[in-house]
Amino acid sequence: MIRELETQGVVNKTHSPFNSPIWPVRKSDGEWRLTVDYRALNEVTPPLGTAVPDMLEPQYELESKTAKWYATIDIANAFFSIPLSVECRPQFAFTWRGVQYTWNRLPQGWKHSPTISHGVIQAALEKGEAPEDLQCIDDIIVWGNTAIEVLEKGEKIIQITLKAGFAIKKSKVKGPAREIQFLGVKWQDGRHQIPTEVINKITVMSPPTNKKETQAFLGAIRFWRMHIPEYSQIVSPLYLVTRKNNFHWSPEQQQAFAQIKQEIAHAVALGPVRKGPEVKNVLYSAAGNHGLSWSPWQKVPGETRGRPLGFWSRSYRRSEANYTPTEKEILAAYEGVQSASEVVGTETQLLLAPRLPVLGRMFIAELPATHHATNATWSKWIALITQRARIGNPNRPGILEVITNWPEGENFGLTDEEEQEQVPRAEEDAPYNQLPAEETCYALFTDSSCRIIGMKRKWKAAV
Repeated sequence: MIRELETQGVVNKTHSPFNSPIWPVRKSDGEWRLTVDYRALNEVTPPLGTAVPDMLEPQYELESKTAKWYATIDIANAFFSIPLSVECRPQFAFTWRGVQYTWNRLPQGWKHSPTISHGVIQAALEKGEAPEDLQCIDDIIVWGNTAIEVLEKGEKIIQITLKAGFAIKKSKVKGPAREIQFLGVKWQDGRHQIPTEVINKITVMSPPTNKKETQAFLGAIRFWRMHIPEYSQIVSPLYLVTRKNNFHWSPEQQQAFAQIKQEIAHAVALGPVRKGPEVKNVLYSAAGNHGLSWSPWQKVPGETRGRPLGFWSRSYRRSEANYTPTEKEILAAYEGVQSASEVVGTETQLLLAPRLPVLGRMFIAELPATHHATNATWSKWIALITQRARIGNPNRPGILEVITNWPEGENFGLTDEEEQEQVPRAEEDAPYNQLPAEETCYALFTDSSCRIIGMKRKWKAAV
């Protein structure tokens, strides 16, 4: 492998005061990739402004494309196509069988190689006036409504990258196809889902027998957390065993292990993100005993149930577990509004469906006397939610609160009957002393505004 790289001019023999250990990695096709353990070098390397998009950014962008056909292009050995400055080469030296070598091209394992590679390829595509595409380092995807359209776009991308000095293997070009994988995710009609082979691999995994195996299992499922409602709460028992000195796999861990595999097996596709005045964006948010959950959904005329755009969840941090029930619900709504705005934008109306009414509290200047969160935290909540709520016009505010029973499982999503266009709506419940213990913290009380006038009951909910 090293001889081949030397023949190709990628590496050459050298004498350098620097040296790092090699770390070969076997690729999925069985071939070996020469990487070097540059952890020590990475620690002392100055920071570089990142140009590589977050993994979620291409997903959000691709979700918004109502594409029927896709094609992907994987640039071969992109790092090795980018020359390394002569004065920088000594610090990348490594030794193999008593002979010291260094790189003439951008090495794998150095922390800035992905950023530099992404930027160089992006510049080449822009210079060549490439058709609309999404690029993440050396992976590129194009889309369209017909196979011919996508084929032409793909050929244009290939010509631009070849002209820029990059190489492309025919086996690394996929499509045009109606279903395709990009960055490990399966795409079809603007929706992304977990590939079948990934589901099969996860569902046949045996229960871990030590902390390392538990961490490996969590690593295999963590990327797919957006497909799993209340992911953080489900896997919380598994994280507990990785933090203890002694490994102990109890029935609680076994139940969590079985449940998360079941959730992975039945995970739904997410998206697409649709635009237009007829699209209703509904944000569900809730605070449970162990953490927060929120999920934006979309619904268009003709759909009985909406489509999920993603599921977010997290455990309580530090003092958050001591918040009042209302504060926890506001926190869940706050986190949800941030996530939903990233997915659907800030210019669309958002129907907020928490388990407790929170919007009215945000427009009250005076903080409740029983609050546990700091004044600064309350100010942060109020600033974001009220600002988002005022976007639009009085007839179509940016956030409209909908009080509804929080749906579960396959019933997640508002039906036509449940959907409301006024703020707020609630139902009269049983007397407080008749409620189950787990529901008492979510009970809504009525104050002196609840009264009888004539033969009609006049009331409004107050937390």
